[in-house]
Amino acid sequence: MIVGVVLAAGAGRRFGGGKQLAELDGRPLLEHALASVARSGLDPRFVVLGANAERILASVDLHGHEAVLCEDWDEGLSASLRAGVSAARSAGADAILITLGDQPKVGAEAIARVVAARGGPDGASRAVRGSYGGVPGHPALLEASLFDALLALSGDEGARSVFKSANTHLVPCDDVAVPTDVDVVGDLAALSAQEEK
Repeated sequence: MIVGVVLAAGAGRRFGGGKQLAELDGRPLLEHALASVARSGLDPRFVVLGANAERILASVDLHGHEAVLCEDWDEGLSASLRAGVSAARSAGADAILITLGDQPKVGAEAIARVVAARGGPDGASRAVRGSYGGVPGHPALLEASLFDALLALSGDEGARSVFKSANTHLVPCDDVAVPTDVDVVGDLAALSAQEEK
């Protein structure tokens, strides 16, 4: 079973805080990512929250995601990953599909493409990532054999070291997604002007 995990625990400091709740095309930014994972059909699915968790839970339609509270969210991305992996492992996951709450234009089509490429062309890849212009991005699928390595991560490094050791297969998603992160307020206007893929 592949479990969906949306990472959305950060404070959004460069944005000025409350990024998950900022409006994009008439709804909170985070809701776009949650709706995409819900449309993909992955179940169960989790959203990892930290900063502003109470406000998010009161304001955002979770689209069937179970909220996982990451108490040490300010440690960095690795804390969010550990919380999501722990929840997925507890749910009996064979693999996790990770998306980011601040990438609203990475939709269900990109998720489906990455899931369909599970194992890579030779079946030996323990991770699959969407790529854009040849650059690895999200969504990212990681097999359960990588969970221990993900749970050992610390700081704000993310899973780069894990991907390097996993014979990661890249799947081009340029034609079905826009991988832009919303990091500052100006990114919202730019994304709103783009046609959703």
